[in-house]
Amino acid sequence: MTHLTALIADDEEAPRAQLRAALQRRWPELTIAAEAVNGVDAWDAFLEHEPDLCLLDIRMPGLTGIEVAERIAGRAQVVFVTAHGDHALAAFDAGAVDYVLKPVDDERLGRALERVQARLAQPPATAEAALQARGADAALQTLLAQLSAQVRRPAPPAVIQAGIGKEVRLIRVDTVVYFESDARYTRVVHEGGEALIRTPLKELLAQLDPERFWQVHRSVIVNHHHIAAALRIDEGTMQLSLHGRPEKLPVSRHFQGRFRGQ
Repeated sequence: MTHLTALIADDEEAPRAQLRAALQRRWPELTIAAEAVNGVDAWDAFLEHEPDLCLLDIRMPGLTGIEVAERIAGRAQVVFVTAHGDHALAAFDAGAVDYVLKPVDDERLGRALERVQARLAQPPATAEAALQARGADAALQTLLAQLSAQVRRPAPPAVIQAGIGKEVRLIRVDTVVYFESDARYTRVVHEGGEALIRTPLKELLAQLDPERFWQVHRSVIVNHHHIAAALRIDEGTMQLSLHGRPEKLPVSRHFQGRFRGQ
């Protein structure tokens, strides 16, 4: 098996340290590429490091572990780390996904890791097996969406405040065309112009309505109502054109699957 990496995400230091030590005992060859203290940083770390395995606490600030898993969408193996009595346990016990309970038990973690290793060691799928896998992935995404709906989150903001000189301008979120990282700021391009805000893009991602705002690149979130077309430049490059605007937005490899039918 090739060299494999993992991401650990938990908002408490003690469980992270316990999980880190347990992983080193049960799978010493596995490299922990990154650790995160909230769901927003976990998703950002996934995009940066592309780990093979993600161990996600279910309940984290920003994005929950379930929401991070929805975004990972089968591109890595996921094991949830959860507390006793979590509402999601019944669904997990149905065999839809691996989980371990806090405090982490070495034997239980070992069994979950054995299943992960078996899946990672599987040869490339045949066409029929690939079709079955897509069906299983779709079922898992449906389950994650149902579980995510049970975790209450604040309503998306209706306006964004942007300081322009001495003026604080209120930008209606539904008029935003796209957000783009710009050094220490986030550039907000909207129907009436553009502005810079200090809120990092990865934090905005946790606040915005995912049905309207799609992340298409680590540095770009776009209001999909403004997308005119997705153009594949070559095998690894895709760009979005926008209604009535000249600029093109990049789509990174992680997000090109969203436009497969385009």
